[in-house]
Amino acid sequence: MQNEELKRGIGMMAALSTVMGTVIGAGVFFKTASVVNSTHSFTLTVLAWIVGGLLTICAGLTVSELAAAIPKTGGAIKYLDYTYGPLTGFSMGWAQILVYYPANIAAEAIIFTTQLINLFHLDPKLLNPVAILVALSVLFINFLGSKFSGNVQTATLIFKLIPIFLIAIFGLFIPGAVHVSFLPISPSDHANVWTAFGSGLLATMFAYDGWIGVCDVAGEIKNPKKNLPKAIIIGLSAIMVIYTLVNVAFLKTLPIDQIAGNQNTASETAIKLFGEFGGKLVTIGILVSVYGSLNGYTLAGMRIPYAMGQTKSLPFSDWFSKLSKKTKVPYTSGIFQFVIAILMIFAGSFDLLTDMLVFVMWIFNCLLFIAVFKLRRKEPEMIRPYKVPWYPIVPIIALVGGIFILAETLVTQTGLALIGLLLTLIGIPVYYLQQRHLKNSK
Repeated sequence: MQNEELKRGIGMMAALSTVMGTVIGAGVFFKTASVVNSTHSFTLTVLAWIVGGLLTICAGLTVSELAAAIPKTGGAIKYLDYTYGPLTGFSMGWAQILVYYPANIAAEAIIFTTQLINLFHLDPKLLNPVAILVALSVLFINFLGSKFSGNVQTATLIFKLIPIFLIAIFGLFIPGAVHVSFLPISPSDHANVWTAFGSGLLATMFAYDGWIGVCDVAGEIKNPKKNLPKAIIIGLSAIMVIYTLVNVAFLKTLPIDQIAGNQNTASETAIKLFGEFGGKLVTIGILVSVYGSLNGYTLAGMRIPYAMGQTKSLPFSDWFSKLSKKTKVPYTSGIFQFVIAILMIFAGSFDLLTDMLVFVMWIFNCLLFIAVFKLRRKEPEMIRPYKVPWYPIVPIIALVGGIFILAETLVTQTGLALIGLLLTLIGIPVYYLQQRHLKNSK
């Protein structure tokens, strides 16, 4: 297969920025509540973030082999299409349209509004209507054109880093109000250690979500054999260290019982560290960061149904592939995505939505890991500008970790997992009905 379809113009620093900019989002601020609620242990919380980071590194190193060898626009959907056939690729696109992007938008809008209500002491009953208005405002920003929404994304990128570094640095060096110790390891609520750790690890996966984004540009990275693994290892290792330090700061500042299940942990920690006024400034920085993440998911998500509409893969493809006359954005796809997100805002909480989208996407992640083994055996002559290091150990770790995430979700959140699976499987009859329609219309 040809590996020069895309121009290789992305250097090491640009690749590193892509990795870090894609992954760092709202998860580090708001998934801590869920992790600690599962572990009730300083040691297990820290281990969950470290193991989650290591698993993500192995996943990124594995899928990047496919990305460098199959440098096609469309990313993971194209790798699945190439390896397993068009139905599998379609199924991932369908899952992104129906679950992944709308759930992300709904979850980010909910957590943004939760922080807004906490910051300004608003009525909690305003959560759903304000969350819808927040998501709608981002949709209008994207209707103004990709250049404008891209500028918003760039402007908010710095706000992802400021609150993180402030909390991490000050939280580590200012004497903590809470004594922390790596012993005992066992949860304070006497839960089973492995069950607690497994649930905590699962909760970290949303914070590390987005690692697959670097694979979308892998075909354009200069000297991928050298730069791709370096960008993934350095970028994701840095994120893992940052996430771990932020969580240590949380645990040093607030008691475990005050963190568990408390989605205002970041803002309360900021107020403890910087005082009332300084804490509110940091919280505003967190809000801007979340708004930027919401914009990023809206920007990317509305282009999936548009792209699938262009290839006539979806029912009503002509409607999905419409562009606005002036700004040339896929406004109909954006409206469709927004409507699903509204339904999800009413249907679920931040943790429920993020756990469901993580479960659904890791089904396809596991298929991608298997694809590396399959293509190595089936097409050994394929041109691979980059090969996953320490093969087959790294892909095996990624696959075992992925299977663990799926099994943990099925066992601990069976109903949620089945709903996500059902929404994904609905795509199979849709695919065959659309193929029959296309065949009959010829």
